[in-house]
Amino acid sequence: MERAAKKEAVDELNAVFKATSVAIVAHYSGLTVAQMQKLRMQMKQAGASVKVSKNRLAKIALEGTDVAAIGSLLKGPTVIATSNDPVAAPKVAIEFARTNEKFVILGGSMGKTVLNVDSVRALASLPSLDELRAKLVGLIVAPATKLAQLSNAPAAKLARVIQAYASKDEAA
Repeated sequence: MERAAKKEAVDELNAVFKATSVAIVAHYSGLTVAQMQKLRMQMKQAGASVKVSKNRLAKIALEGTDVAAIGSLLKGPTVIATSNDPVAAPKVAIEFARTNEKFVILGGSMGKTVLNVDSVRALASLPSLDELRAKLVGLIVAPATKLAQLSNAPAAKLARVIQAYASKDEAA
């Protein structure tokens, strides 16, 4: 790599690390190109991204960012998964590691908090931001729905009683 290309790669990685809220580091040695493409596609669908770069350049790019703690994990063939949603990248990484034993999660960082493998698993088990929003909207809408049902219930009961008397008169 030329010096200018290295500087450009470092600047690009630095921008990614500054914008991300979570970064997961994993070894990917032994994965096929098709498996890596599958990982990239799954990450993209979840709103996350995957970067493979030289460890030395990644360590330089980490300087001055919140996720700088992952620098010690960058040894050997590593891949860095990042996302703005704190749950997206860990969730996809853990799921991918279950189906591919050659994909080994080393740890990560959420902001300035260092995550070990167990912390990444715990983070992956949490619901995503979209799921939490859906649950919150459901909780807010539920009382209004119940109120509407309760306000319609007396009228419906009265209509059934009148219908029952009308049916009774017709039968007699």
